Amino acid sequence: MSRLTSLPTALQRALETRQLLKVIAGLTNFDAGSVRRIARAAAAGGADLLDIACDPGLVRTAAAASGLPICVSAVDPELFPAAVAAGAALVEIGNFDAFYPEGRVFGAQEVLELARRTRSLLPQVVLSVTVPHVLSLDLQEQLAIDLQAAGADLIQTEGGTSARPFSAGVLGLIEKAAPTLAAAHALSRVVELPVLCASGLSAVTLPMAIAAGASGVGVGSAVNRLGDELAMVAVVRSLREALSGAVVAPIGAVS
Repeated sequence: MSRLTSLPTALQRALETRQLLKVIAGLTNFDAGSVRRIARAAAAGGADLLDIACDPGLVRTAAAASGLPICVSAVDPELFPAAVAAGAALVEIGNFDAFYPEGRVFGAQEVLELARRTRSLLPQVVLSVTVPHVLSLDLQEQLAIDLQAAGADLIQTEGGTSARPFSAGVLGLIEKAAPTLAAAHALSRVVELPVLCASGLSAVTLPMAIAAGASGVGVGSAVNRLGDELAMVAVVRSLREALSGAVVAPIGAVS
């Protein structure tokens, strides 16, 4: 039986219908007030999942504020058990975007070892792993295959920080999303796991992510950079509407 069946029913359904919307508060965002505002906005806007920094107190704060399932992200597997004990529904290795400005790059072998360590610590907990966009697409594909063999349940793409859009308007939004869209297309065809497309997405490109093969999307800065909670709600609602407008066939039930 798949570990995905341990997720809340609504979250399973979102994956099955390829409509999952995850709002990312930020791997390095430990500000309880900020996480609380993002959590409330995510719930009010219609998100399915909230991704936060790996901290037990934040898990309780976010869950109480939103009522949404909580995913905790970190690059240290030893932090995950306490967050799961506090109520996190799943754990994620990544996102790595926060580390690139510091010159910290994660290679394929390191990510694979982090996944194996996490699986040994939490054999029954749903595990999502981000595939670093700094790898070439063929190496991303191989890592995704290896992660599936190592016990990952979800694969997440990234790429927004490497994109260098040079156009304004809609064309610029598409250029910004191109790396993560390309990864979603490639990885969804080499693994049997659901793929979440994240980093650099907007309401314009969310439907493209689903068309590329993703089962869901993750959006961070488009929401968490806003200071006003009502503005956050408006953005999440626009993302929800864009995702709901993506007409695709279900990929089959979670099993």
